[in-house]
Amino acid sequence: MKKTIAAKPKSQAKPKSKTSTAKPAGKSKADKNIAAETSAKKQTKPVAKPSAKKTIVKTSANASKKPPAKSKAENLGKKSKGAVTLVPKAVAQEMMDRLCKRYPDADCELDFGSTFQLLTSVILSAQTTDVQVNKCTPGLFKKFPTAKALAEANIEDVKDLIKPTGYYNAKAANIQKCAQALVEKFGGEVPETLEELTQLPGVGRKTANVVLGVAFGVPGWTVDTHVQRLSGRLGLSNNTEPHKIEIDLQKLYPEKDWTKYSITLIWHGRRLCYARNPNCAECPINDLCPSSQV
Repeated sequence: MKKTIAAKPKSQAKPKSKTSTAKPAGKSKADKNIAAETSAKKQTKPVAKPSAKKTIVKTSANASKKPPAKSKAENLGKKSKGAVTLVPKAVAQEMMDRLCKRYPDADCELDFGSTFQLLTSVILSAQTTDVQVNKCTPGLFKKFPTAKALAEANIEDVKDLIKPTGYYNAKAANIQKCAQALVEKFGGEVPETLEELTQLPGVGRKTANVVLGVAFGVPGWTVDTHVQRLSGRLGLSNNTEPHKIEIDLQKLYPEKDWTKYSITLIWHGRRLCYARNPNCAECPINDLCPSSQV
């Protein structure tokens, strides 16, 4: 019984091992050749397509980024350094002719009853508006109507009267020292030359040119904050210093029109060409201005 049981498993194990080893050997050679061909075909096809798509995307992205940067600079009329392109002299004159038609009544907006009061008002207008100055000067000139009266005034009274204009401590000292200088050097009268006016305390070229142009009819450019801003924005000057801007404007326009044109620019700056949001849509020179946004 033991011998017959042991012989049967041995005879069954031998044929199974022969069949299992013989069949895989013939298939592996054919499968390897087929797999090599198919894998080579799969590798060649997908490689070209992604690279073509990437190059198209990159070139189209680069092309779409460049035009907006150029168009903004062209619309503002600015150079790479940030300076507005200067306009030709003929264009500058055309601009001013149109502005004069827009503001035919342009004039000094300070209220005064004498040349001394005009000088004092202009000094007070620093760092504030003419409207604010006009609210204070009636009381000031009622109490101190002349240079002699202001020169002898109690400084604290002067401060109280001009306080709404701002910087009243410095301004009170300036107008009183100016009044005292007028009394001591010019008999209480306002001088009629730029050289003499600029010797007075608190009086610079801007203040002197206002007084000379409005009170005495002497042509001059008043380069205040509005004229300084507009001269650059309109392409009349690339300078930032008031005196240099004044020289540039003198070269562009006839001397007889300097006072009128400076006041006209001030009006335009107050009414349309604002510092932050200029109203280019309503501007009469928006087709000539190199900074126009319309």
